[in-house]
Amino acid sequence: MFSLFLRSKLYIGEACWAFLFGVIVGPYGANVLNPHAWADTEAGVNNIVLEFTRVVLAIGVFAIGVELPKAYMRRHWKSLFFLLCPVMTWGWFVSAALIYALIPGLSFLSSLAVAACLTPTDPILAAAVVGGKWADKHVPTHIRHLLAAESACNDGAAFPFLFIALYLLLDGSTGDAIRDWFLLLWLYQVVVGVIVGSLIGIGFRYLMKFCERKELIDRHSYVAQYLSLAMLTIGVCTLLGSDDLLAAFACGTAFAWDGFFNHQTEESNFSSVIDLLFNIAAFIFLGAWMPFGSFQDEKLTLSVWRLIVIAILVLFLRRLPIMVALYKWIPDVKTFREAVFSGHFGPIGVGAIFISTLAVETIHSSNKKNEELELLAATIQPITAFMVLCSITIHGLSIPGFSLGRRVHTVTRTWSRSAVVLGSGGPEWMNQTRPVKRPEDIVINRDHMNAMELGMAPQRDIEKAEVSTIDASMTLTQINSRPHSLKGTGSVDGSALMSGSTTTEASGSGSAAGTTPPASTEGQTADGDERMDQSGAVPPTNSGGGDGGDETEWREGRHRVVERRGGPGEDVSVRLRYFLGFCFCFFGFNGIYANVIYWFRFL
Repeated sequence: MFSLFLRSKLYIGEACWAFLFGVIVGPYGANVLNPHAWADTEAGVNNIVLEFTRVVLAIGVFAIGVELPKAYMRRHWKSLFFLLCPVMTWGWFVSAALIYALIPGLSFLSSLAVAACLTPTDPILAAAVVGGKWADKHVPTHIRHLLAAESACNDGAAFPFLFIALYLLLDGSTGDAIRDWFLLLWLYQVVVGVIVGSLIGIGFRYLMKFCERKELIDRHSYVAQYLSLAMLTIGVCTLLGSDDLLAAFACGTAFAWDGFFNHQTEESNFSSVIDLLFNIAAFIFLGAWMPFGSFQDEKLTLSVWRLIVIAILVLFLRRLPIMVALYKWIPDVKTFREAVFSGHFGPIGVGAIFISTLAVETIHSSNKKNEELELLAATIQPITAFMVLCSITIHGLSIPGFSLGRRVHTVTRTWSRSAVVLGSGGPEWMNQTRPVKRPEDIVINRDHMNAMELGMAPQRDIEKAEVSTIDASMTLTQINSRPHSLKGTGSVDGSALMSGSTTTEASGSGSAAGTTPPASTEGQTADGDERMDQSGAVPPTNSGGGDGGDETEWREGRHRVVERRGGPGEDVSVRLRYFLGFCFCFFGFNGIYANVIYWFRFL
C-alpha cells in the first residue's frame, strides 16, 4: 500500500523492507516463519534453501536475459568479458586474502571456497537497487544494462571459482583436481549448460513465431512462457547436472534475441509482477533464515567484530579498485564516475546464499571427513550470511544516502568512444555537424528580411510586394476568389517548401530573389484540396479524365498547369507544361539545384 512512497520518495527498494519483515516474523522475532523448523535435520533445511534460491535465481536471470536489448551479448561481449574475468578474479583473491587473514581457523583453500560465494553480483538485489525511479533518473541506461547482464552471468560463472577450491580439498592430488575442474566443470557443467539453455531458447522462439504466424497462440500464453521456460530450463539442466543458472540466462537471451518476445509482451506487466513477487518472497525467506546465532562462535573462530571488518574491507576492495583501474578498457564504462558507481554497486545477496549452500551440499555428499572440511562446512554459511546482511544494508541504503546527502539530479549523458574519422580531430558524431571557427560562420536559419519588412522601402514597393505575394496555405478556391488584380505575378514563400504544398513560380516579375523553387511538387490537404502557392491563376476548367478521374487545367502566366485526379484515395497528379523547351530545362535544373542547396542548410 505504501510501495510508491517507499520506492519513489524514500528510494528504498523492496529488498530492504522484505528482509526486515522476514527478520521480524522469523525465529529471532515473532517466530511466525521459521525455515529451520521445516525439516528435522540441517541437511533437509539446506536442501530447502538450495532449491528455493535456485528457482528464484533462475527466474531472475531468465528475466534479465529477456529484458536486455536484442542481441545485447553480441554487441557488448567485451565489457562483460572484463567484468567476468579480471574483475571477478580480482575480487575472488582479495576476498580470500581478507578472510584468510581475519578468520584464524580457515586455510587459504577454504578461504578461496568462501570467497567464491562473495565474488558474484546478485541479480535479485542488483535489480532491486539499480532499478526504480532514482536509477531511471540518475543512472545511464548502458550502465543499468551492463550491471544487469553481469549479475545474470556471474552467478553461474562463480561455479569455476568455487569448484576449483573444492576439488583441491576433496580430490587426492592436484592433477585429479585440475582434471575434474576442466572436464566435469567447464566442459560438462558450463558449456553443456549454455548450449542446452540456448537451444531451448532458440527452439521456443521459432515455435512461438510459427504459432503466431498460424494464429495458434493467444496473448495470455505469451507471458506464461516467461515462467514456464525458466522452470523447464532449470529442470532439464538439474537432471543433466549442468550449470542451471547459466542455462537459464542463456535461454532468456536466446529466446528474446531478436526482440520478438518483448514486442509481443510490451503491454503486459505480468513478468514484472512475477519477478517482484519472487524477489520479495526471497528476501523475506532470507530474513527469517538468517543464522544470527552463528555470527559469534569461538569454536568456529568467528566473532562479530571480525565479520564487520571483513565486510567493510570486502565491500570496498572487492570491485572498486579494479573497476577504477580498468574502466578505460571497458567500452560501456565511459567516465570515472561510472567506474566508481559500477565498482560500488556489486551487491551480495541470494546468489551468495545459493552458492554457499551448494558448497555445503557438495562437501556432505563427498563422504570425506576431516577437520578442515568440517570447519569449512560449518563456517561458509555464517560468513556468507553476514556479508549478505551488510550488503543489503549498505547497498539498499546507498541511494537514499545519495539523495539526502548529495543533491544529485542529473544523468551523465555520454557519447560512445569511436575512432576519429578523416582526421577531423573529434568523435565520429561531429562529422554531421558544421564546425564553427569564426563568429561569421554562425548562420541563423530564418526567413530573409528585406528592406520592406524592416519598413525602409518606399510605399510603391510595399504595394507592389503586396500584389506579388500569395500565402502558401491558400487553396485553389481561395486563389480564384481573390480580386483579379492580385493574379498577375507571384513568388514562392519558403514555408511552402517545408509544408509540402505544390508550388509553381512564374517567370515574370515578383519572384524571390536568388531562389528558383522546383516547377512542381505533390501534396494534399486533409480535406482533399490541393494546396498551391500560385500567381497569375485564371479560373480552372474541369474536364472528364480517363478512368473516371477529373482533370483541371488552368494557365499560370506562361505556364499551362494540368491537374488530374484519379479515383478516391489516389494521389493527385500535377503536370506543368512549358511552352519553350529551353525554359523547361533552364528552370528545371535551377529548381533542383535550389532544392539541394536549401536542404543542405539543415544537415
